[in-house]
Amino acid sequence: MQLDKDIEQVRQSLIKADKIQEELDRRVFHLKTLYDVSKDIYSSTDTKTILRNFLLMSMGNFGAMEAMITLVNLLEKSAQHVIAIGLGAHDRSQFELWSVEAVLRQPCTCELTHCEFLSEELPEAIDLAVSFRLDEDWAGLYALGPKLIGDPYSENDRELLVTLLNNLVVALKNARSFEEIKQLNADLEAKNIQLQASLRKVELLESIKDNLSKFVPVTVTRMIEKSPTGVMPESRKRDLSVLFLDIEGYTRLCEKLGGLETNAIIEKHFSVFMDAIHENNGDVNETAGDGLMVLFQDEDPKTNALQAVRTALSIRGKVQEICNQCTSLYRPLDINMGINSGMALVGAAKFDSYTGSRWTYTARGQLTNIAARVGAQATKGGIYMTKTTAERIKDEYDLNSVGALELKNVSEPVEVFSL
Repeated sequence: MQLDKDIEQVRQSLIKADKIQEELDRRVFHLKTLYDVSKDIYSSTDTKTILRNFLLMSMGNFGAMEAMITLVNLLEKSAQHVIAIGLGAHDRSQFELWSVEAVLRQPCTCELTHCEFLSEELPEAIDLAVSFRLDEDWAGLYALGPKLIGDPYSENDRELLVTLLNNLVVALKNARSFEEIKQLNADLEAKNIQLQASLRKVELLESIKDNLSKFVPVTVTRMIEKSPTGVMPESRKRDLSVLFLDIEGYTRLCEKLGGLETNAIIEKHFSVFMDAIHENNGDVNETAGDGLMVLFQDEDPKTNALQAVRTALSIRGKVQEICNQCTSLYRPLDINMGINSGMALVGAAKFDSYTGSRWTYTARGQLTNIAARVGAQATKGGIYMTKTTAERIKDEYDLNSVGALELKNVSEPVEVFSL
């Protein structure tokens, strides 16, 4: 009697061991299948390639000759990336339409990797169909034809398929992330190209601006920057100080030294002039072979007068240094200067002719005429100024009265002071 019990116990143990072995074999098979499928679908970042690889591997594992897979855009309600193997064109077309309807009929779920086996009537060529979710806007549908051996799809098959589909969803999301990063990089590269082009334009404009400043008053350059469309503001009256500068004996110098050597000497002098003018916020308005007209337009009338005077004194102080370098000069050049302050019409003026339009920027009126005439009265490097300028700087500098001078084309005598 005990022997029968022992035999029965052994038999039950063997049955249990067989079941454990069967379960172990099933799990090993699932893991191997998952590994093989994962190896194929993770080897690419292209969505269509991932879907095709997944379809081929799963068909081999389930022993089916027909299968289809598609992704469905839930917002547009359309099928994309439709891949069919073993099905004719008619079956493929039917499946594509049916897949969209089938996916849209599925209940909404918060589980983005949720898989739902379809229980409604399936197309003729399909034995098993399951929908799956990628995200809020995308879902997919996978369908298999009958097995070659004729067996139905078991619960184990369904369990394995859900595992594989969940793995597919991860691969598809990775591919989508890669595509997004790739697109962002492409957009960034395009923007970088645009930025480089913009920087080149800026560099070109800066180069043009630097070259323009050699020939055009700083005030005009600022006006162009403020109005790039070319609309120039109208001339208006404003308070300013005007400095006229003239090289005494320029004609005799040209006769004595010749054009090339005279030009070299004048360039050295004008470099000093420009430095002094820039340091005191002056704006070279007009040039001649031997002279300059400079505008000082600070908002404070006293300041613009002081800037003009400081410029004149700086020029006079540095002229001797230049002449020491010019051994061909028998004596230092005399730079005579005249300064006047007050109201003048300042701005751009347009001159039209049959050859086209020409713009100029200057200060116009009696103020500039008197400044030029006062400068013409100075000799041997003198700095002359009108009473208006003298009143503005008298607290800073000691001045000497030259007296009331008769100036060309000026009806009344003008009181002149010197530094």
